[in-house]
Parts: sequence; C-alpha cells; structure tokens
Amino acid sequence: MNGIKEEWIAALWSPDERLRAHGGGEIFATGRSLAEPIVRRWMADEELARLLGDGPEVTVGLAVRPEIFARIRGANGWPRLADVPLEQDASEFELLFPGPVALDVLTSREPDGAGAIAKFLLKFGQGLQQIELRCADVDRATAILQQRFGISPVYPETRPGADGTRVNFFLVPGTDGKKVLIEFYQAADIRF
Repeated sequence: MNGIKEEWIAALWSPDERLRAHGGGEIFATGRSLAEPIVRRWMADEELARLLGDGPEVTVGLAVRPEIFARIRGANGWPRLADVPLEQDASEFELLFPGPVALDVLTSREPDGAGAIAKFLLKFGQGLQQIELRCADVDRATAILQQRFGISPVYPETRPGADGTRVNFFLVPGTDGKKVLIEFYQAADIRF
C-alpha cells in the first residue's frame, strides 16, 4: 500500500505549518482514493451504510520508522500517544489538518519486533499502512462483509485497539489489483 512520496512524509516534520498540512493532505487523499471504490460498493448495502454512517469517517494510517515518528511528533507539538495494547507492538498518534484530514502516524516500539507495523516497515518501507473507517458495530459489520461480500476478516474476532476501541481488519483487492488494508474501528464506550 505504498504510493506515498517521501517528500510528503518529510513535509510532516517541516517547521512550516502550511507544508505540514499540504503533505498531510496529499497522504490522506492518496489513501482515501484507494479505499473509495471499495467503500462505495459496501455503502450500497443499506445496513452496512448505516453502520459506517453518511460519508464514512476516514483516517489514513501512515507507517514510519521510529526516528521519523519522533520528528513528525515533535514538529506537531508532541500530540498525545494513543494507548495501544502491548501485544500490538505499535506506537501511534493522530494528526488533524483542515479538509478535514485525519492521519494516524504509526511506528513499531521494537523496530526488529514481530508486530504488524515492524513487519510492514521491513517489507514495504514507510508509507500507507491502512485505511481506518469508524463503525457503529464492528462485529455486525464484519458479519455483513463475510455473508454478503465474501470478505473474511484478518482476525476471527474483533479485538482491542488503540484507546479502548474495538477493531478488525480486512485485506481487500483494490482497483489496481493490489491489496488495501481496511480497519473498522468502534469507539470506546464513554461513560459519565
């Protein structure tokens, strides 16, 4: 799922806020364009469309090396790190730019580790790792993808994600024949 220019990634740690926003916008647009044809097909299913919401909320996941992760985080005011389950061997934070543009910047806690991000970086280098879609019920959406679209999830059951979310992933053929990793995430229950 690479297709991201190194100059866009480098822009994310620029001291110039406009350059950061431009780089983030290019990364987001590239990731979103990979997912749009897939999501458009899914939105034809009335129940799945309700679960994803009108105009699904999209975040693009960008995997970078640990030193680049630190540069980007520093240039953007040290955004809060997400609370990622330890077994996932990942660190992440979110960047938001006008548009709206939402990026999750991801790296491995252990560069030579066995986690998904470490494996991705080793195999593909820095670039688009996943497209994330907010979902009202990941379990039900997973069942719909299996039953109505013949798409199997990466994990047999929904699992814990960052900041108490519930997640599952789907490796889906894109229009260019390459696979696109799409994550459904369900926000943590907020109780007052």
